[in-house]
Amino acid sequence: MSAPGTALRGVLFDMDGTLTDTERLWTISLEETAAHYGGTISTATREAMVGQDMWTTIDLLHAELGVTADPADTARMLTEATTAIFRRGLPWKPGARELLTAVRAAGLRTALVTATHRPLVEIALCTLGVENFDVTVAGDEVVCNKPDPEPYRRAMQLLDLTPAECLAIEDSPSGSRSAATAGLLVLVVPSEMPVPPAENLVFADTLVGLDVDDLRRILAEGRPAEQFDSV
Repeated sequence: MSAPGTALRGVLFDMDGTLTDTERLWTISLEETAAHYGGTISTATREAMVGQDMWTTIDLLHAELGVTADPADTARMLTEATTAIFRRGLPWKPGARELLTAVRAAGLRTALVTATHRPLVEIALCTLGVENFDVTVAGDEVVCNKPDPEPYRRAMQLLDLTPAECLAIEDSPSGSRSAATAGLLVLVVPSEMPVPPAENLVFADTLVGLDVDDLRRILAEGRPAEQFDSV
């Protein structure tokens, strides 16, 4: 966890469920893919998919439906369905655009760290603004995706920052574990499913009303889980 008094220099943002309200869009494309195989996805399985990479999601989908299809074929089908949906524009999570704008205006370094693969990230950046991020790390650009810490470690390496200088913002258990294991303090705003309290996690109900001074205070004080209550 960051030492008290550490100055904030970088903010590392998750995408799906954190900046963008895209988990429900993924649900649509997953349901379309499941329907192709003649089945449906249970609520429990869909929740298990939140924050996971493409291949883990496909494994869960195949297991749920009892199919033995080539994962690459399912990935292609799922990506095509999601691409069509993403091209219509992505809805922001409440408060996310305002916070991202404030972080950039304050001169802080930013990274987008997502389990989503690069082709879909490029479409998402049409909404998020490529200029809003100094670096982006996509799920197909690392050897081990979330919940492994590699994506966040890679982002910090590209930013030339240490964990003590950064704050991660996440929404899922998988992403929160990835960031925390990379040594980051993590502001968690749960979206589709609850995130259990753990070391290096600080919780808020929403990004609405959150500003850069709040982020600086969270990092400087390094408070444990469930103690951030200013929003």
